[in-house]
Amino acid sequence: MTENKTVLSPDDHQSQRIDRWLWFARFFKSRTLAASEVAAGKIRLNGERVAKSSRAVKAGDILTFPLGPYIRVIRILSPGTRRGPAPEARLLYEDQAPPEDQPRPERLSPVAHRAPGAGRPTKKERRQTDALQREGD
Repeated sequence: MTENKTVLSPDDHQSQRIDRWLWFARFFKSRTLAASEVAAGKIRLNGERVAKSSRAVKAGDILTFPLGPYIRVIRILSPGTRRGPAPEARLLYEDQAPPEDQPRPERLSPVAHRAPGAGRPTKKERRQTDALQREGD
C-alpha cells in the first residue's frame, strides 16, 4: 500500500484536498474547475499523475500543471483555511517556475489577413460590379 492519504479525516488540518487547495490558492475560479482538471489527469503531485480530487496535499508537496500557455511548478507552503484575496493566496505557495521567467509562446498565426480582392466582395465592390454589368447591357 502507498503511504499517501487519499481521504482526509475531519481532524486532519495539516493536509487538504487537492481541488480545494487549488481553489484556495486562486489557480482556478471554481472548485469544480479544479476538480475537473484533476480528474482529467492534468495535475501532477510530486511527479505522479493525480486522478482523484480527494487526494491530500500537504506543505512541501510539489504540484505541476498547465495553466494557460505556461506549465506551473508550485511548492505548497501551507494548507489554506479560506479562499481569501490574491495577496493572501500567494502566501500558500512558492512558484518554482514563474511565468515571467518562461518564454512567451508565439502565436501560430497573426490575426486573419485577407488579400485585397479575395473572399466575399464588400458592399462598395458589389455596387461597382453591378454598375459595370448594367453598362454592358
